[in-house]
Amino acid sequence: MTQLERSSWHVKDTAVASELIELLGLSDAEKASLKALHGKAQELGPQMTQEFYDRILSQENTAQYMEGADVERLRVSVSDWFSDLFAGDYGTDYAQKRIVIGKIHVKIGLPVRYPLAMLDVVQKYGELVTEGQSEDVKQAFRKVLALDIAIFNQAYEDNQLHHLSELMGNERLARRLLQGDL
Repeated sequence: MTQLERSSWHVKDTAVASELIELLGLSDAEKASLKALHGKAQELGPQMTQEFYDRILSQENTAQYMEGADVERLRVSVSDWFSDLFAGDYGTDYAQKRIVIGKIHVKIGLPVRYPLAMLDVVQKYGELVTEGQSEDVKQAFRKVLALDIAIFNQAYEDNQLHHLSELMGNERLARRLLQGDL
C-alpha cells in the first residue's frame, strides 16, 4: 500500500459503524446505560422534534426542503431517530438506517451544513435525557451522537467519491484529487 492509499478507504457501508464503535470505544456497559434511558428519550422525542422543525421551517433556505414533504411523517421519523440514539443497539441495522437518512439528504440536495447545524437541538435534548446521570452516561451519549454524525457524513462522502470516481476512472484517483495530490 502506498502512502497515498489508506486502509480506511476500504471500509464501506455498514462496516463504517463497526469501525467507528471501536474507534469511539463504545462499551457494552455504555450501550446498556443508554438503553436504560430509551423510554425517557421517547418521551422527549416529540418536544425535540417540535423545536427541530420550528427552526427548519423558520428559515427560507431550510424550509424550502420541506415543500411537498409529508412533514408529519418526517416528524415521527426524526422523533424515532432521536429515541434510537438511546436504543443500546448500534449494529448493522442501526448503521443502515443512518446511511439511508444520509442518502436521502444527499438525494434531495440538502447541503450538509444544515443537518450539522441542527445537532445543537439534538445535543440539548440528549443532555436532558441524561440529566442526573453519571458523566460516563453523558459521555456515552456524546459518543453515539458522534457515531451518528460520522455515519451520516459518510453518505455525503460516498456520493462525492462515487461521482468523482466515475469522472476520474477510479476511486483512488478521486481520493487523490480530493487530497489535492493531482
